Amino acid sequence: MTTLPPRAGRRCHNALNPLHSTVYFSPDYAKELAGLGIEDSNAAYFAGRAAAMGAVGPGTVAATFYNFSHELIAQHLPAVWDVAPPAAVLAARLRAADTTLRRLLGDDTVASEAMAEAAGLALRAAEGCTRHARPLYAAHADLPVPEEPHLAYWHAATLLREHRGDAHLVALLSAGLDPLEALVSHTATGKGMAPRWILATRGWRRGDWDAAADRLRERGVLDERGELTEAGTALRAELEEHTDRLDAAPYEHLGAAGVERLTELGRVFLGAAATAGAFPQDLVGKG
Repeated sequence: MTTLPPRAGRRCHNALNPLHSTVYFSPDYAKELAGLGIEDSNAAYFAGRAAAMGAVGPGTVAATFYNFSHELIAQHLPAVWDVAPPAAVLAARLRAADTTLRRLLGDDTVASEAMAEAAGLALRAAEGCTRHARPLYAAHADLPVPEEPHLAYWHAATLLREHRGDAHLVALLSAGLDPLEALVSHTATGKGMAPRWILATRGWRRGDWDAAADRLRERGVLDERGELTEAGTALRAELEEHTDRLDAAPYEHLGAAGVERLTELGRVFLGAAATAGAFPQDLVGKG
């Protein structure tokens, strides 16, 4: 029986996860990976997010990332590990997190009591996470916790993000949505990544997108205009509720007061990062 208000864990996730993601949009990240010899943006992303699992191949990344084309991943993995080993990539990613957070939030915020408090709360929540059937979370959970509070906060946000992400894949499979159907239906909510970004970064072609949309129409998830039907809206809502149920443990472990405070602090940091230009303006939308 949950002791938290409805969707409290999801609200907390939504406050922390985007700040974790800022690193992958950061010029600091691109610079750090290029310093290792990884200059292609797709190769840099796959390496940085997968490195905690070791020198894995395209099959493992396709399985754990879910919505990327295996063909695109195979263009870069396992070859990227011949350029830089996973340990070097992880060190570069952490350096990028440091410079990115300092640039977006400022040194005063990075060194603040609020940041130290947020790091403590987020790490306490992560104590409630579980490794079984959560490969990306489990791999990151084996990494050491950085000493600096802002990096500890980013690390904990990464743990919580991957824990929920692994759970979300279970929900997608249960709902019978393949990788591209998941993307198309999420974009149709108005809260997902814009199609131009998906087609530019996930390795899919316009024909793939259109075919997935057709399958969703046949299933009654989309209407002829590509908007969610009543059934489609219900499906997406149940997906999030299913994910909430599978991801409840860390927030139950932290408790209602802690979740509320962590969400409050996370929103302040996220707002500052967004104001500082952390994200592309056209990243989210239906167009």
